[in-house]
Amino acid sequence: MAAEGRVLAPPLRPPSPGGGGAAVPGAVPEPLLAAEVLALDDEEDLEVFSKDTSLAEVNSFSSSVPISPSSMINQYKLEDEPELRDLFITVDDPESHITAIETFITYRVVTKTSRGEFDSSEYEVRRRYQDFLWLKSKLEEAHPTLIIPPLPEKFIMKGMVERFSDEFIETRRKALHKFLNRIADHPTLTFNEDFKIFLTAQAWELSSHKKQGPGLLSRMGQTVRAVASSVRGGGVKNRPEMFTEMNSYMEAFSQKINVLDKIAHRIYKEEREYFNEMKEYGPIHTLWSASEEDIAESLKGVASCIDKCCKATEKKMAGLSENLLPILHEYVLYSEILMFSEEIGKLEDKVECANNALKADWDRWKQNMQFDMRSTFTNVAENNLRYYEECLATWESFLASQRVELHMEEDSEDRP
Repeated sequence: MAAEGRVLAPPLRPPSPGGGGAAVPGAVPEPLLAAEVLALDDEEDLEVFSKDTSLAEVNSFSSSVPISPSSMINQYKLEDEPELRDLFITVDDPESHITAIETFITYRVVTKTSRGEFDSSEYEVRRRYQDFLWLKSKLEEAHPTLIIPPLPEKFIMKGMVERFSDEFIETRRKALHKFLNRIADHPTLTFNEDFKIFLTAQAWELSSHKKQGPGLLSRMGQTVRAVASSVRGGGVKNRPEMFTEMNSYMEAFSQKINVLDKIAHRIYKEEREYFNEMKEYGPIHTLWSASEEDIAESLKGVASCIDKCCKATEKKMAGLSENLLPILHEYVLYSEILMFSEEIGKLEDKVECANNALKADWDRWKQNMQFDMRSTFTNVAENNLRYYEECLATWESFLASQRVELHMEEDSEDRP
């Protein structure tokens, strides 16, 4: 599908209140977040999402040649193709457990690997949310200067979905799957011993391991964190400029990503309301056709078009809930984590090696974030184009058929 295709609103849709929110994801024609989206508060903070990356560098092709979103994504994937992986993890098959004191969900974690430090090439274990929390805490202890991927919140926000509903469980499963694969793709975290135990140990073995005291790496991590806490708020002189820049970057990033997250949820809510109303609109035309013999076929045609647009809207909503919303929320959680990175900067030369590790991880995180944002918003734009073109084609086909019938009736009337 070419990007130059017309983007028209589907018929029968009421205007969005205020005319603002619902156009944001579909209005991003460029691979990076558009200025119109980011300039919600301060235009001077736009470099947050495009720092060190220019469109001229990314798109080194002629501007006269139209490029579709799919082509752009393919180009990025070719440029940013990761090295061959040797660790594959899947989180699936959620299972409910009800005991006398609690109800919880476990997930199957399947690991396939060709690494020599593993005794087998494939493992299958079951883990509950508390096990994921334990793993995250162990990674934070062992690697206090690295950026540990966020976990989904323990409790769902009120008013979103019911806890333990199918939607909640599936949303969490996807987040846990991404959490483990973020770790697996990290050049340092992937070789953490607790991570290996999490992937391979049976339930009783993991429980036994949890009861053991902290290892050497954990004690080192606690020492570094204790030093950071001791100088928190203190006026340490000559703090590295990198950490000041990092904190400023994250303040702006946090502001923008939180606004985008709220707008995306509002758009999804509006789409759901529109979808529910449209589901009722089609059957009305079908019932109407039963009492209007002269225009019965036309009314049935309208009902059919509405039904097709309804299905297209459902697919569009699925794209938002599966692609846009999880990515934005993941980076909302990242922004909360990284607002505390300034503590490491206060340690100065005492942990110069740790500072270098954080700097490298920071650069890696920014590259991943920029790629995720480019591909996510490009996918949203492409899905919007596909949606509007599908709705447009549906109604144009219906109108064409009506014109043909009208001409046939006129011809029959003109005949003697």
